[in-house]
Amino acid sequence: MSMISVNNLTYYYDGCDEAVYENVSFTLDTTWKTGLIGRNGRGKTTLLKLLTGELDNGGAVGTKAEFLYFPFEVEDKNMTGSELIGVICPGVEEWEVIRELSYMGTECDILYRPFYTLSGGEQTRLLLCLLFLRDNAFLLIDEPTNCLDLDAREMIGDYLNKKSGFILVSHDRDLLDKCTDHILSLNRSDTEVISGNYSVWKENFDRKEANELMRDKKLKSEIGHLKAAAERSKKWAETAESRKIGFDPTKTEKSLDRRAIEGAKAKALMKRMKAVENRRQTAIDEKSELLKNREYIDMLKIPYIRAKSATVLSVQNLVPYYCDNDNDSDGNALCEPVSFTLSDGERLCLSGKNGCGKSTILKIIAGADISYSGSIAKAPGLKISVLPQDTAGLCGTLDEFSERLGVDAELVRAILAKLGFSRKELINRTENLSAGQKKKVLIAGSLATPANLYIWDEPLNFVDIISRIQLERLLGENTPTMLLAEHDRYFCENTGTGRFYITKG
Repeated sequence: MSMISVNNLTYYYDGCDEAVYENVSFTLDTTWKTGLIGRNGRGKTTLLKLLTGELDNGGAVGTKAEFLYFPFEVEDKNMTGSELIGVICPGVEEWEVIRELSYMGTECDILYRPFYTLSGGEQTRLLLCLLFLRDNAFLLIDEPTNCLDLDAREMIGDYLNKKSGFILVSHDRDLLDKCTDHILSLNRSDTEVISGNYSVWKENFDRKEANELMRDKKLKSEIGHLKAAAERSKKWAETAESRKIGFDPTKTEKSLDRRAIEGAKAKALMKRMKAVENRRQTAIDEKSELLKNREYIDMLKIPYIRAKSATVLSVQNLVPYYCDNDNDSDGNALCEPVSFTLSDGERLCLSGKNGCGKSTILKIIAGADISYSGSIAKAPGLKISVLPQDTAGLCGTLDEFSERLGVDAELVRAILAKLGFSRKELINRTENLSAGQKKKVLIAGSLATPANLYIWDEPLNFVDIISRIQLERLLGENTPTMLLAEHDRYFCENTGTGRFYITKG
């Protein structure tokens, strides 16, 4: 057993005068299963790179452990899994890797295929097994389940639950609940370590948020009183100041010494007012400082339009095909026939293994030119807002993005501000944002679009936990009609009114 000690860690991005970390200190045990939680842009991946030494940590990190970062970059993707054993964990026997793969519910045949031929889930499982077999390794695991289906996520969660000695960055609450025993939380103004899994952290977070909200209201009231008192003192001083100028005391006053008396009184009152104002401003600043750790989970508003018909969408025996030929045989079908009806206000979550056709079905319903059989009936005048899975095409400023989408740029910025965007990020070009922030831009664009039906394809990839909670509250409060493909079990259970499992054909 050894410790990971971080003392007074300070780090700035090049060309940025705002610190990502400033005098941050914490200690972790290398036997812990630590989940790392924080808003997008809060510096989670940056922290992992500081720990590995990829970024200069200024000597703030002390440990005897060897940090290994996941996803691990395989340089020669033509190598088989068996050949990668000697590269990643020298001295480990093949049978040991086969044993690890069995713990992950994975067949050993992936060891004998070129790495590039493996699916994303197979690559993830193979690399995790190899990295955990390396001597003295402490894994820094960054978002291992993005784009993986529910079955693959459960396999990885079960495997990590049997391991120890890692930091896991994940926004999958089910995964964090299953395989962590400590949480390292990057808050707005501090960093804290909590003993327990995600549910323990969430309970603690909710309690602190409720307390912060009560203090917020109380402090804002006190700040308002202080500001009002300061304004009154300022007016009194200004009134006294005006009495010593602007008139001829020989004509308006019986005493020739009146000007000097008024001047002395005004000077004393002004001095006293300045001292009181300074004390009040200090009190205002101190009270304002106390509000800095709220995550501000405020309710979002969207311009959702109720459909003219009670039935928004009816899908009957829909089967998408690989080829552009409606008469293709069933062997080319992506999935079994899909039939469902979506009523106004319902939110249907599509689930199934990767490759079963969820995204294709969403694209067909949205109007893409993809070959399929079956029928799709939409409500008259149906307006659809689509949120794609891919963020690769995102570019330009938020104003340019909003103009292309035909939505209110101010509404987009307001939504993003409530989803954790800083002022600097709101003026940044979208191509320079992190993966999670890019996804939030797409979410904000969709929410800002007046629509009867929202079609979202894996909207939560890379999106932080607090923003997921906000979106759950938003959808529960506004009850828009939605059709979405998502693997986050918490989100589907808290948001969806129904769940549809698609079987791969």
